[in-house]
Amino acid sequence: MLLLYLMSELFPTQTRAIYIDHQLQSRSDEWGWLVQQHADALNIACIVQKVSVEAGNLEQQARDARYQAYRQHLTSNEFLVLAHHQQDQAETLLLRLFSGAGVNGLAAMQQLDVRQEMTIWRPFLELSRDQIEQWAMQLGFDYVTDPSNHDTYYDRAWCREQLWPMLQQRFPKMQAAIARSSYLMQDAAEILDQVLQADWQQCATDHQLDLIKLAQLSAARQRQLLSAWMKGNDQYRPSYDMVQRLQHEVILAKPDAQATLHFNQHYFVRYQKKIYRLTKAERYAEKISISPKVVMQPCQIDQTIHVAAGKFKIESQVMGLSTQLLNRELTLISRQGGEKIHLYGRVGHWPLKKAIQEAQILPWLRHTIQILVVDNVMLGVFSPKGFWLAQSDYLEQGGWQPSLISDCNDFFQQSFSHDE
Repeated sequence: MLLLYLMSELFPTQTRAIYIDHQLQSRSDEWGWLVQQHADALNIACIVQKVSVEAGNLEQQARDARYQAYRQHLTSNEFLVLAHHQQDQAETLLLRLFSGAGVNGLAAMQQLDVRQEMTIWRPFLELSRDQIEQWAMQLGFDYVTDPSNHDTYYDRAWCREQLWPMLQQRFPKMQAAIARSSYLMQDAAEILDQVLQADWQQCATDHQLDLIKLAQLSAARQRQLLSAWMKGNDQYRPSYDMVQRLQHEVILAKPDAQATLHFNQHYFVRYQKKIYRLTKAERYAEKISISPKVVMQPCQIDQTIHVAAGKFKIESQVMGLSTQLLNRELTLISRQGGEKIHLYGRVGHWPLKKAIQEAQILPWLRHTIQILVVDNVMLGVFSPKGFWLAQSDYLEQGGWQPSLISDCNDFFQQSFSHDE
């Protein structure tokens, strides 16, 4: 309520208020009405929105529901302004310490928190609760204290009601000291993030990680990179134990082991000297049935075609297949094993298996490879890495070739969803 008042003074024409009714308290409707009355008196637009809180960890589920509602109402050029204060900051650090958090967790809340989906500003983060209450009393407006703040069933309320007085009696300045530690941790986290970004560029992409380059880092930097890489775009990093499992069960597994770790909707699979992060569809791609023989209908230049290996576009090339073939039905044959290919521009026939290995096509994608033929003549091969043109009597200057637009992941995702 103090924040609402101050924002109306500082930014009277740029402020909107939103009250989230979690529907967890019998009087939450009255509280929403109180916020609405104050906003109206201050000429501030106000939204009162009810949300449903799912079962489980009530504090976490309520937070998730609240932020989901915030995202619905924020525009791209707006800040979300929250009234977290110094005690909130100190409590957050302690609770994260009790859960075994690292530097990023102990950095707690940032005053200006720039996230992918929103930017949060916490102008009260260095103010104590006592200072805020005194300020509110001087201004003389009503406010509500949520009774759940005193329910010691919840960890934060227990920390506030039972642990806090005991610690403060022994260490009178501990709240400011703990909050200061969070700012020191934020500095440390920023430095570590700079190291992480450099290590990421050297060792990783979003979907694969080079184990040879990873081994050149110190043990601590390896753990930090693995933790961030496993997290990906998810909200939280994996636990320390989960990072250790990736190291022991996958990275350090025997070379011939089919080492896989499942974490947070992804599968981490080692192949040769790399680890790959796969979706469920990618992990079980080999189970998707692909017809051993498919007749392709006549196609045209600039036409997009879909095959098991991905999406391709028919394009004119300096050297390619005869344009007369565009008017004919061609056949796609799945690889059976033992085939040989005479790649255009290379001498002699090669085992197709060797070409696949040289192209480093991952084992779980190899079943998508299809051979394009006409009248029992190999014209080329569709692979997840592109179309490989074969030497044949059907080549000509100014001919055509399929060009890869996107790989087979979309095909797997659609097929897997359909099977489920």
